[in-house]
Amino acid sequence: MERDSDKMPRKSRKKGKQRPYERPRGGEARAVADLVPQIGRAAFRRFGFVQSSVVTRWPEIVGETHAKVCQPESIRFPPGEKSDGILQLVVLPAHAPLIQHVIPEIIERVNRFFGYKAVARAKIRQGEVKAQTAEKRSAPPSLKPIPMELGESLRDIGDPELRTVLESLARSIGRKEDEQG
Repeated sequence: MERDSDKMPRKSRKKGKQRPYERPRGGEARAVADLVPQIGRAAFRRFGFVQSSVVTRWPEIVGETHAKVCQPESIRFPPGEKSDGILQLVVLPAHAPLIQHVIPEIIERVNRFFGYKAVARAKIRQGEVKAQTAEKRSAPPSLKPIPMELGESLRDIGDPELRTVLESLARSIGRKEDEQG
């Protein structure tokens, strides 16, 4: 009994020309943190967001109270334009009437965030709003002392939050001077 494989002609390999070695696609290894904004940018643009920061900074734009009950779904612009868009919001059903009354304020805040009249109208869709899981973590305070010439003037400031911010600024200035000098 003959085998079928013996009857079929074998493919001859071309000898002589071999392709030069090429690096596998993808280039150098990169940190995942460097790739995530690029991946996210494509996804956000696909769903109508020019800037992904509208979604990530939504609580800062509309306030914590409104951010708990509504989220931006997309911003749709007329073809070829980047102004007079329609902001589509997902709102918890029980809060839809409240959000409907504050829509002009939300539009104003979004436009202020963009710096131009990006949104002209808003549409509300009732649905589930996903909770913001990312909590703000404050940076640990630096244990390095503040330079004396900068620290003396900060002691007279009464507002503790302002004093903390200015102390942080003074530390960073002192750090830069140490690196340069």
